[in-house]
Amino acid sequence: LRRVAELAGMAPYCDYYEEHSVSTDDGRLRPDMIVKLPNNRVIVVDAKAPVDAYLNAVSGDREEDRKAAIENYVGQIRAHMNSLSSKAYWDQFESSPEFVVMYLPGESFFSAAVEHDPKLIEDGSLKRVIIATPTTFIALLKAVAYGWQQAELTKNAEEVSRLGREVYERFAVAMEHFSRTGFHLKKAVETYNESVRSIETRLLHSVRRFKDLGISSKKQLDEIEEIDVRPKKLDADAIE
Repeated sequence: LRRVAELAGMAPYCDYYEEHSVSTDDGRLRPDMIVKLPNNRVIVVDAKAPVDAYLNAVSGDREEDRKAAIENYVGQIRAHMNSLSSKAYWDQFESSPEFVVMYLPGESFFSAAVEHDPKLIEDGSLKRVIIATPTTFIALLKAVAYGWQQAELTKNAEEVSRLGREVYERFAVAMEHFSRTGFHLKKAVETYNESVRSIETRLLHSVRRFKDLGISSKKQLDEIEEIDVRPKKLDADAIE
């Protein structure tokens, strides 16, 4: 069973775990494998089918012995299927689909049972017991792996969406800061230019008269020019 899981690309403890027991009113249940599904769901797998009875059937010397052994084998398979159904694993594992997988270790075990009991698959389905062989179990696990891939893609898409919203919101805040900074820079330039004009019209003329009156200094008065540069406005409409 573990080898089949490995062939399907499953890793123990990450994708499945073995012989996990649960306590019930009727005692402890110990399925052979729990396969993990996305959204915290699981598939319960039982591999305790009575395969020894089949080996006895195919190793018999006489046709009558083999026929009787096969009938015994099929009867044990059906009895085990009924036992699994009565355990209702899906009630013990809240996150489990309403079926349990009854694993048979070879295609011949399955074909012999179905050949002598054609209603085995239908009855198993009604009892919520799915019979699986290595081939069908690998297909099931591959489907589970695909489900994990899709879940991971969905998770990544949600993360990209969340990150996009976060970046956009942070950029919007930065735009607000730049807008306020630009406003204050504009106001500072306007105040500076007003001061320059005030000095030129109200103060410089009076100060220059000191020179006419013979009061001079080695210090020369520098020319003060207005600033003709305005902060560039960020175009938010171009980002929408």
